[in-house]
Amino acid sequence: MTRARVLLLNSALGPLDYRVPREMTVEPGSIVLAPLGPRQLAGVVWEPDKMPSDAEVGDNRLRNLVGAYDLPPLAAPLRRLIEWTANYYLAPPAAVLRMALASASALDGGRTAIEYRATGHVPERLTTQRQQALERIGERQGLVRELAAIADVSDGVIRGLVKAGAIEAVEVAVDDPYPMPDPTFAPPELSTEQKAVADTIVTAVEAHAFQPYLLDGVTGSGKTEVYFEGIAAALAAGRQSLVLLPEIALTEPFLKRFEARFGHLPVAWHSDLRQSQRRRAWRAIASGEAKVVCGARSALFLPYRDLGLIVVDEAHETSFKQEEGVMYHARDVAVMRASFEQVPIVLASATPAIETRQMVEIGKYRELKLPGRYGAAQMPTIAIIDLTQDEPPKQRWLAPSLVAAIEETVGKREQALLFLNRRGYAPLTLCRHCGHRFRCPNCTAWMVEHRLMARLACHHCGHVMPPPAACPECHEEDSLVACGPGVERIADEVSALFPEAKVAIVTSDTIWSPAKAAEFVNRMEAGDIDIVIGTQLITKGYHFPNLTLVGVVDADLGLQGGDLRAAERSFQQIAQVAGRAGRGSKPGRVFLQTREPGAPVIQALVTGDAESFYEAETESRREAGAPPFGRYAAIIVSSEKLDEAVETANRIGLSAPETEGMMVFGPAPAPLAMLRGRHRQRLLVHARRALDVQDVIRIWLGALEWPRGVRVAVDVDPYSFL
Repeated sequence: MTRARVLLLNSALGPLDYRVPREMTVEPGSIVLAPLGPRQLAGVVWEPDKMPSDAEVGDNRLRNLVGAYDLPPLAAPLRRLIEWTANYYLAPPAAVLRMALASASALDGGRTAIEYRATGHVPERLTTQRQQALERIGERQGLVRELAAIADVSDGVIRGLVKAGAIEAVEVAVDDPYPMPDPTFAPPELSTEQKAVADTIVTAVEAHAFQPYLLDGVTGSGKTEVYFEGIAAALAAGRQSLVLLPEIALTEPFLKRFEARFGHLPVAWHSDLRQSQRRRAWRAIASGEAKVVCGARSALFLPYRDLGLIVVDEAHETSFKQEEGVMYHARDVAVMRASFEQVPIVLASATPAIETRQMVEIGKYRELKLPGRYGAAQMPTIAIIDLTQDEPPKQRWLAPSLVAAIEETVGKREQALLFLNRRGYAPLTLCRHCGHRFRCPNCTAWMVEHRLMARLACHHCGHVMPPPAACPECHEEDSLVACGPGVERIADEVSALFPEAKVAIVTSDTIWSPAKAAEFVNRMEAGDIDIVIGTQLITKGYHFPNLTLVGVVDADLGLQGGDLRAAERSFQQIAQVAGRAGRGSKPGRVFLQTREPGAPVIQALVTGDAESFYEAETESRREAGAPPFGRYAAIIVSSEKLDEAVETANRIGLSAPETEGMMVFGPAPAPLAMLRGRHRQRLLVHARRALDVQDVIRIWLGALEWPRGVRVAVDVDPYSFL
C-alpha cells in the first residue's frame, strides 16, 4: 500500500489521503500518526470505498505518514460499527473514532507514568481553593489536570499543593498483566428455570453467531448468575466478554459478585479511572489479554480482539442514551456491534423498554423469561398510601402509616429504603417577602438548595453559589424559604422522627465513584445503616437481604410533564426500587405515597398486571406513530445570542423539505430555553418508521449555512425533550 486513506481524530475534518513511506507497512485499521499543517495527529487507516473523501489529491501532493503505532489494527467489525454509528446518529466519524481510541497514552509504549496523590499534609497557607481541592481529591490519584478537574480548580492550585508538600508525585506501573478469571472457580447452583435459560445462552456463545436475547426476569430472579454462565463459556473458549452497566456506581456491587463467581475481578472501564488505569485496560483489551470487561456505555467502542458475548444489564435504563457529543443509545449500538462481530447479545432487565418488547414481538429478538425470584425469596407486597386520606403533618412529607411501617421495620433490626428522585434539600428557594425565585444565571432552571454542602446548585450546568443571607431582590434578611422536598429534607425528617436510627443519603452527590459505592455497600451489609434515602441511583443493581421495607415518597413525581415515556419510566423506576425489598428470606413490603391512586401506572404496580399496562402504553404509541412505530429526530439550535438562535432556527424550519411520511414541528424555544449561557431553539421531526430520516436531514441541513457562533445538533431517537 503506497497510498492510505486516514480518518484523523479531528471532527472538523473528513478523511484525508497520505503517502505510505517504503519502510512502513499499514493496512485498514492500522493506527498511524499523520501530519496536519504544523501538527501531528493520530488516525486510523480506512478502506477508501467505506470512507469517501471530498479532498482527494494527486499522488504528487500527498504528505508522508509520520509513523505507525505498534498496536493491533482496529478490526473490520469495529470499523463497520464506527461507520454505522456516524451514519445513524448523524455524527462526524472522527468523533465516533475518538471513543475507540479513548486513551491517548495507550498509543505510546512507555510502561510507567507519573501521577499525583495527597500526602495527608495540610499546608500552612490553606486557601479556600486549596481546601476544596484536598477535600475532593481524597484518596484519588491521577495527573495534575485530572486532579484539577476532579477538584474544580486550576492546574496552578494543584501544582501549588505539590510545592507545599500536600500532594506528591508517584511513578506507577501501567502494564502489569491482569489475573485471569476462572470459569470453574465457583459455579452456582441454578434453579431448573435458570439452568434452561443459561444453557440457551451458553449454546449461543459456543455457536459464535449473532442472536439478540431479552433476558426478562423479575427483580431478584438471578439474571446476573444466568448470564455469568455465558461469560464462563466465553472464558472457556478463550474469548472476551463485555458487560455494560448504566451507572459507574453500579460497578462495585457487580465486581463483588463477579469475583465471588470467577475468583478474580473483571477489567473495569469508566470515567473514574486514572489515566494509567485507562491505558493499561485499553492495551489489554486490544491485545485480547482482558477477557471480561465491565463498564459504562463508552466501553462499547473499545477495540476488543475477540469478542464472544455482549451483555447489557438494566437494558431499559435511559442513562444508556448519551445526551452530548455523539448522541447514541448504547443499548441499540450494542446490538449492532454484536451483529458486526457475529456474537450473541443479552439485554437483561426486569422492566424491558417498549422498544425492546416490540423487537421480541416481531421476532427480531428472542425472549428468555425468569418469572420468579431465586430460592426462598418472594416478591414484596405493594400497597398504596393515598395522601388525600392519609396526609402527612404540615411541613412533613411522610404519611403516618409509612412512618409507622418504618418504626416497625427498624424495631425488628431490619433496613428501610425511602425513594425520592430529587437531589438536594429543596427544588426551589424563594423569598417569602417579595416572591423572588432563585434561577441559574446560565440556564432557565431553578437553583436547587443543597443544605449539606451549603450551596445553591444548578443540576443542568453545574453552577453553584452560597445561599445569600438576604434576598437579592428586596434585600430582606432571613426571608428565604425552601419549597418542596428533596432527599436531604426527607433525611432531616427521618432523623427527627428516628433520632437513634443510622441514616444514609444515596445520590450522585454522595456516591460519585465505585469507591464510594463500595463504602456504602459495606456499611449496608454490616448493618451500619438503618434507613436509606436515595434517588434513582438506588433503584437498581443492589442486593441487601436485610432490606425489607421500601417507601416511595412521591410516586406521582415522574408522571409530570409531556415526556412520551413518562408513564413507562415511572413504572420501570418504581418497579425497580420496589424490587430492592425482600430479596432474602425475610418478606418485603412496599408503600407508594400518591395523590392519584387510580393512575394506570400505580394500579399496574399494585396489581402486578404489568402486561396490561405495557399493552395500553404500546397501543397509545402505535396510534400516535411514536417510537417504536415511528421515528423522532430533534434539531437543537443554540447560540450565545438569542437573535442568532431564533433566526437560524426559523431558517431551518422554513427550508424543511416536504417529504411524504414526515412532519416538522417548530421551531420553538426549548423547555430549557437557555443552557450553559446559550439560548436554545428546538425543532422536532416526526417520520414514519420506514423513512430514511437521516438522509433527509443530512441533505436538508447540508444545504444551509449559519453564523459561526451558532451550533446545530441533531439528536436521532431523542430521550430528553428539554
